[in-house]
Amino acid sequence: MKLKHFTFLFILLSFFFSCKENEASKPTIKQDLLIDLGKLNNEIVQFQKLVTTNASPKEIVAQFKKSRLAYKKTEWAIEYFIPETARFMNGPALDEMELEENRSFEPHGFQVMEEMIYPEYDSKSKEDLIRELNIFQSNIKQLKSTFEVITISDDYVLDAIQQNVFRVIALGITGFDSPILQSSIPEAGESLISIPETLEKINAGNKSLSALKEITKKAQKYCTDNNNFNAFNRAAFISEYLNPISKNLKAFQKEEKIKNVKKSSPLKPTIETLFDKDAFDVNAFVLSEEYNYTKEKAVLGEKLFYDKGLSKNNDRSCATCHNPEKAFTDGLKTNVSLTGMSLPRNTPTLTYASLQNAQFWDMRQLDLEKQSVDVIQNKDEMHGSMENIHAKIQQDKEYVALFKKAYPKNTKPEAWQIQNAIAGYVRSLNAFDSRFDEYMRGNKNALNNEEIEGMNLFMGKAKCATCHFTPLFNGTVPPSYSKTEHEVIGTPSEASGKKLSPDKGRYIYNQMPQLVGAFKTPTVRNSAVTAPYMHNGVFKTLEEVVSFYNKGGGIGLGYEVENQTLPFDKLNLTIKEEKALVAFMKTLTDKKYQ
Repeated sequence: MKLKHFTFLFILLSFFFSCKENEASKPTIKQDLLIDLGKLNNEIVQFQKLVTTNASPKEIVAQFKKSRLAYKKTEWAIEYFIPETARFMNGPALDEMELEENRSFEPHGFQVMEEMIYPEYDSKSKEDLIRELNIFQSNIKQLKSTFEVITISDDYVLDAIQQNVFRVIALGITGFDSPILQSSIPEAGESLISIPETLEKINAGNKSLSALKEITKKAQKYCTDNNNFNAFNRAAFISEYLNPISKNLKAFQKEEKIKNVKKSSPLKPTIETLFDKDAFDVNAFVLSEEYNYTKEKAVLGEKLFYDKGLSKNNDRSCATCHNPEKAFTDGLKTNVSLTGMSLPRNTPTLTYASLQNAQFWDMRQLDLEKQSVDVIQNKDEMHGSMENIHAKIQQDKEYVALFKKAYPKNTKPEAWQIQNAIAGYVRSLNAFDSRFDEYMRGNKNALNNEEIEGMNLFMGKAKCATCHFTPLFNGTVPPSYSKTEHEVIGTPSEASGKKLSPDKGRYIYNQMPQLVGAFKTPTVRNSAVTAPYMHNGVFKTLEEVVSFYNKGGGIGLGYEVENQTLPFDKLNLTIKEEKALVAFMKTLTDKKYQ
């Protein structure tokens, strides 16, 4: 009997230690990453061999695609933990610029290689391509070295995975990083593979994990079965697959009691999907905590916004040029000076202006506080004096009371608070309640078939979303939404003319050749009520805007725009597609302007 008991105990202990041994032998998340980086390196080595041995263009393109798929498996971690290196592995094929120091760096990585091999590989590019592949391999080594020494905790892993889902929505399926080859759809499916595989390392028995596995598998199959870039139904893919994946990730996090990552980001850590009504935090763009948005500041700011006393002659307020009925624009081709002269630029909307880190068409100010001072003190616009305004406000009992509510720690109004309050009002102008928003939150009746087709065109064939990023539809780059981009599109001086706009845009402040004619990418939200369009108001209708892009921008029209960042090939949109595109843009109108 004792022998049987001992034998049973021995078997039990053996089983226990065997399980422990098996658990210990399973690769960790970090080890998996290093293995996947090794696989990526192998694909790059094979790519090098094919180029070196003068393989056929077909073989080279096929290997390029395989290499990109291997990268997509690791992208969630590379982009999140080591973004500086990621930029030179899969960033745009445009110079990386440090405007503060007037320096630029040439681009490297997949998108540069893509331009070398597609649509037709020329062996003359062989040396340059091999050079790019060598740089890429060096970056892989750097990634390995970094991942070997950093700690990857569960909270950061989950945040990185969620960010990657948002990356697939806003960049992946739009063709942002595969602009010529358009291999984005199968790559989007590959990007999702890591989700269940990685979360299993945290807890394979989690209740939400089985649902995540199922929906991820279906999403991958959807990409495989519908891999035509132009025909891909992005509206269905986001609403039926990617948004549910996001929600299940949040459920997994709650069940595992994994804390949110504390960071300064416009995306709130509590959101379930990228399209939640309160997904974005305007305080991410403020100078410091004391500048944070409050309702009390917005109330005070609204009074200041409509106060003509802020101008020199008491005849112009902020609202004079930013009419709330026109989504805070003025409906004019370009603004008008105090003396009635036309100014060179169009008045942009203030709606969603707080969700970008650069103001004005030329991006000369980085925050809303400086933007308001710039306008108030501009001799052509308001010609006011902040010193005089501050003095007047301190003598106004109503203002003093409102300042006390907005800034309870202060005994009297301070000059910086005037700017901050006006900015606070502008920060209150983000409604996120358009029909598009309703659709993305589950109301399938919010958009009709033509509008859905327009959304798919906007995020696909028409390439609009590669500059006007979802869901802000401005140039603030996802998924971190911390940097606002400018573009050179070759805007004409007149709609029917043959001359390029003489306005040099950002170049006026940073005299780098890449910035001649560069302007901030504005939001398309509320565009149906903010005509006319472009920095000079050259186009009166959205139809004209779509036609301009369809032709390939300035270069497509025959202008010499050496630094154009907009793809200059024709989009080949049909009349029906152009109409659908305009119909979709009209769904981005907030309720109060409908």
